[in-house]
Amino acid sequence: MNPKVDAWLDAHQEAIVEAVQKIIAIPSVKAEAAPNAPFGTDIRAALDNALSLAGEMGFETKDLEGYAGYAEFGEGEELVGILCHLDIVPAGVGWSYPAFGGEIHDGRIYGRGTVDDKGPAIAALFAMAAVKECGLPMKRRVRLILGCDEESGMECLNYYCKHAEIPAMSFSPDAEYPLVNSEKNLFHASYRLPYASSITIQAGERSNVVPGEATATIPLPLARILPIMEAYMEKSEYGCSAEAVDEERTKITVRGLSAHASLPEQGRNAFFALVDLLDKLPLPEADAKAVSDVARAFGFECHGESFGLDKTDASGRLTLNVGVIDWDETGIRRLAIDIRAPITMEQGEIEAALNARLNPIGLTAAATGFSKGYCMPRESELVSKLLHVYSARTGAPAEPLAIGGGTYARHLPNAVAFGCEIPGHEASIHMPNEYITIEDLMFNVHVLADAVIALGCREG
Repeated sequence: MNPKVDAWLDAHQEAIVEAVQKIIAIPSVKAEAAPNAPFGTDIRAALDNALSLAGEMGFETKDLEGYAGYAEFGEGEELVGILCHLDIVPAGVGWSYPAFGGEIHDGRIYGRGTVDDKGPAIAALFAMAAVKECGLPMKRRVRLILGCDEESGMECLNYYCKHAEIPAMSFSPDAEYPLVNSEKNLFHASYRLPYASSITIQAGERSNVVPGEATATIPLPLARILPIMEAYMEKSEYGCSAEAVDEERTKITVRGLSAHASLPEQGRNAFFALVDLLDKLPLPEADAKAVSDVARAFGFECHGESFGLDKTDASGRLTLNVGVIDWDETGIRRLAIDIRAPITMEQGEIEAALNARLNPIGLTAAATGFSKGYCMPRESELVSKLLHVYSARTGAPAEPLAIGGGTYARHLPNAVAFGCEIPGHEASIHMPNEYITIEDLMFNVHVLADAVIALGCREG
């Protein structure tokens, strides 16, 4: 901690809050590529916003063709990386305040990205600015790397690694305090089942989000299904409504609760409830079989219990999320699965277990992906110093954590995740009404400044 840096940050609180509000207003969800905007014009606008602000602060900046950008200061041969991303998951439904409004209510800034990860990106930028403006002597350069595709495949960081300097050590403020030194393996798969379907189902937009809403159109009149639906909902924690499309067809909407796929037990998967309800309706034979098979395969499980995948090691327990379903007249076009697996499990083991249960009911894998997790030793300079930073700021003991989330840290050598979710505080990542309190935002700015000092400045 440095009193001069702390005072500078406190004096700039209003500017920090305004900067968060401005970047939250940009709906930087991945979209169709455009010139110099490989992930869409809104993400391009968010990157321009951040780089412009960094330039105004006097940082050296570089735009890596819209894939990523960075802001840098300091001196020395070694480089410290701070890894943040400006892309976000879709807003989804269930918001009390505009998802891109950046509105402040009761000391909270609301908006998609306030926690994941625009708020931390702005916090890191001001933390660097405070150290620079206070003239602290540097032994390393510090670079804020701003990625643009973290939520959809991390193509941004792959591009960065091919075209820019790899830091000697890095941390990503995109997880939890005190520090994450271990992340599970990530496995993604997309399954399909072609057949002539008379029903349609849509749920979710990203596999790494528990779908909070699911809709189905079925070839049954509203009057036929209402008694069954009402009886089902009396015993359900989900919301449900139905409306007639015409005399022979009905649209059903089920509402659950969105959550991050690494913590599916914190949500309520609307797709699971929808197929469970449909399984009780008198659907045509082919549809009834497909619905029943899917409902029985997944149930309401979060840990792959029925697949024989429910395993745990030091990195944590396996989680399984069905995040996207696209089911139309041609059958199941896409059923996207997100699995966070213990680091002792291999890709082949996961694929074999999924296929053993899903192939017999006609679901076959169209695509799979795997990202290996990591574990950084506690005694390393990076881990030990960042843990000391957190303890010194909070007065609390600090031990590293293992998580199911996937951050940039897994893609660079000598990297960990550090903040910005605070223990004991409500976590709203990927959920409706995502927010950060101004108090927590300022706490993050101060802690990140401490981290810059610990890793980038000369001692004494």
